[in-house]
Amino acid sequence: MDFVEIPAGEFLMGDAGGAPCERPVHRVWLDAFALAVTPVTNAAYARYLAATGAALPAFWGRDGFDDPEQPVVGVSWDEARAFTAWTGARLPTEAEWEKAARGGIVGGRLPWTGAPTGERFARPPRVRITPPNPLGLFDLSGVCHEWCADWYDDHYYACSPAANPTGPPDGTRRVSRGGAWRHADPWSAVGHRSSLSPAQRYSDYGFRLAREPRRA
Repeated sequence: MDFVEIPAGEFLMGDAGGAPCERPVHRVWLDAFALAVTPVTNAAYARYLAATGAALPAFWGRDGFDDPEQPVVGVSWDEARAFTAWTGARLPTEAEWEKAARGGIVGGRLPWTGAPTGERFARPPRVRITPPNPLGLFDLSGVCHEWCADWYDDHYYACSPAANPTGPPDGTRRVSRGGAWRHADPWSAVGHRSSLSPAQRYSDYGFRLAREPRRA
């Protein structure tokens, strides 16, 4: 699986024109990390299933969800985390996801410059279907929600730490990011926050891997 290295540094997190939970815009420092170029695919998840005997995701093998190059969906947060542990990676924090998605563009709405593609999907599209962002990351909007490591809190931005935030200590829902194929408007802004009970297994919920940067 290909990764992009994200250097340490600051960025502006949040969306001044977004929902109340996406405000205030605030400056965040993150240590260096790496993020996968695409969400985890059915092909990658099939190798995990064969090696571990883990439970099949919801929708697994169903017509319209069975292309090896589609993102795997229908996985709970715990199932996504178990896969990341098997690979030696982890789920990204919400802040890591947003910094990487922004790709160094300050104040941009979408991960790439310009308007949405205009295409609508009747099922999860194959990965690398959207334009890449400036860092070469694909599928950050319009494809699937992606589980993040953090617990969700509507008011977290008002009290989150300025360096390496990891979300509140507990909660009932986990953060997800990225626009999803089955929404009326799938092209979510990079600052858009969503969340779901971690036990749910929805047809538009997948995930991508994060890891620590490679040492020289």
